[in-house]
Amino acid sequence: MPLLVEGRRVRLPQSAGDLVRAHPPLEERARLLRGQSVQQVGPQGLLYVQQRELAVTSPKDGSISILGSDDATTCHIVVLRHTGNGATCLTHCDGTDTKAEVPLIMNSIKSFSDHAQCGRLEVHLVGGFNDDRQLSQKLTHQLLSEFDRQEDDIHLVTLCVTELNDREENENHFPIIYGIAVNIKTAEIYRASFQDRGPEEQLRAARALAGGPMISIYDAETEQIRIGPYSWTPFPHVDFWLQQDDKQILELCLGSNLCWIHFGKIQQKTRAGPRAFLFLLLRAKENSDGRRFQKQKPRAQSEFSFREDGCAKGLGHLKSVVFISVQF
Repeated sequence: MPLLVEGRRVRLPQSAGDLVRAHPPLEERARLLRGQSVQQVGPQGLLYVQQRELAVTSPKDGSISILGSDDATTCHIVVLRHTGNGATCLTHCDGTDTKAEVPLIMNSIKSFSDHAQCGRLEVHLVGGFNDDRQLSQKLTHQLLSEFDRQEDDIHLVTLCVTELNDREENENHFPIIYGIAVNIKTAEIYRASFQDRGPEEQLRAARALAGGPMISIYDAETEQIRIGPYSWTPFPHVDFWLQQDDKQILELCLGSNLCWIHFGKIQQKTRAGPRAFLFLLLRAKENSDGRRFQKQKPRAQSEFSFREDGCAKGLGHLKSVVFISVQF
């Protein structure tokens, strides 16, 4: 069945700009989203989704009320929601394998929606900009095309991508929106940034950098986040990468040497530039074996260090964190 806007089938292929001009309500929603101030989202009730991860839950969840992701430059953040039962999936797509990822997103929602008597599937796409290598444009086209190929009717509600999420400064292009959050209870989607991206931020980032596929990180039935242990082949061409300076690494990794957002935040936390950050990711591989995941036993909430507010480092509201094997 087709991808729909206001009950009408979307004509593809066409650019995001042409699409919203043909559907004024899409253009207005993108304008309103761009005009929001960025909200700093705290750890309580939050599940942070990294690149090539997805998480799905429903309003019945007693631990998670917010799904969020940021640091999207050429990447797109996708929210798919069933309006009947409120089941919501958020994922951070980078174009690695969009053809396989969209069915994964669909199936994650449909697992909640089998018994829904009413409602529809609504999709929201945010991210990207007019980057030099047109990676954003390619990903926008891939996502729209793949959602249009699915068996179910999917209603496109928000489209704030690529040229619709672009600002120009001194002849250089930047994204306007880098991150969003969705409130599972109210369905509100808003601009957001996050101080807590745990648990195991470095390890999860290393998995994606080393070529890991899209994976689901949350079991809504047990209210557990599931992480690793991961295994991967030796980091490709590591000697080449470590010989590059920070500017070259940023340009090669991010598609534009102007998008320093993620590495800038890491630098603030660790005082490490992109080259040093690569060392941190490589070192994270040392922690992906049995030393951190001995006998693959569940790691309970009580094993995390707690802050004064009673919340573990970003995950104190979860019942537990379970580490399982993910091979690729």
